[in-house]
Amino acid sequence: MMKSDNPEPLKLSAVIITLNEEANIQRCIQSLLIVADEVVVVDSGSTDLTQDLATSMGAKVIFHPFEGHIQQKNFALSVASFPLILSLDADEALSPELATSICEVKHSPAAMCYSMNRMTNYCGKWIRHGGWYPDIKVRLIRSGKACWDGVNPHDKLTPEPNADIRHLKGDLLHYSINSLADHLKQIDYFTTIAARERVKQSKPVGIHHLLLNPAAKFIKDYFLRGGFRDGLTGFAIASFSAWASFLKYMKTAFLYRGL
Repeated sequence: MMKSDNPEPLKLSAVIITLNEEANIQRCIQSLLIVADEVVVVDSGSTDLTQDLATSMGAKVIFHPFEGHIQQKNFALSVASFPLILSLDADEALSPELATSICEVKHSPAAMCYSMNRMTNYCGKWIRHGGWYPDIKVRLIRSGKACWDGVNPHDKLTPEPNADIRHLKGDLLHYSINSLADHLKQIDYFTTIAARERVKQSKPVGIHHLLLNPAAKFIKDYFLRGGFRDGLTGFAIASFSAWASFLKYMKTAFLYRGL
């Protein structure tokens, strides 16, 4: 039998973890419709319209109790049906150029894993400096060729040692923060998780962590990484990042003291 000159494209599963993401889930799924043969939403108990909205757009919704960001995302990988898996957060979406790149991968796969630039929207402005861009992420993989690891809440999709990686054109659009109040709320949430993980790993906190690390974080992001190029927004981001650094270590110190 002769081989076809136009082999069937690989099928792709898009997986998303959610908890009360009604403000984001439709945009995320809409951007996936051109590339995904299935969209799987792993929800940890949303009390808003997340599940209904996802279902109405054709996604398969699976409930799974939240055990941590890394654990939840690895579970999502395990329930994907197809050989290509694209892993997104609910507040992310594919740019048209990135969607085109992924379609090309489906027709002509050239690697086991694929990375892409992520660009973050902060209070309506796309951020291109301060260490926030290109923010390269591996998010598209062949099934079984990568898994999520890291330290909660800072997870990363890590390819197997022998898995080759190609970089795709286009941006993963990250609609992260809509207001300064949102940013403060996010900092409080993630620094609590980070402090608990630090205590689990028996990592102590010294005075240098509280005094020097936040200052170094601001200098690095605002001056060395060019955050000043984003104007007032860049200053706000660098300042909040320094505050997050201080808060993480302060919460860790309090946890060690049983406070």
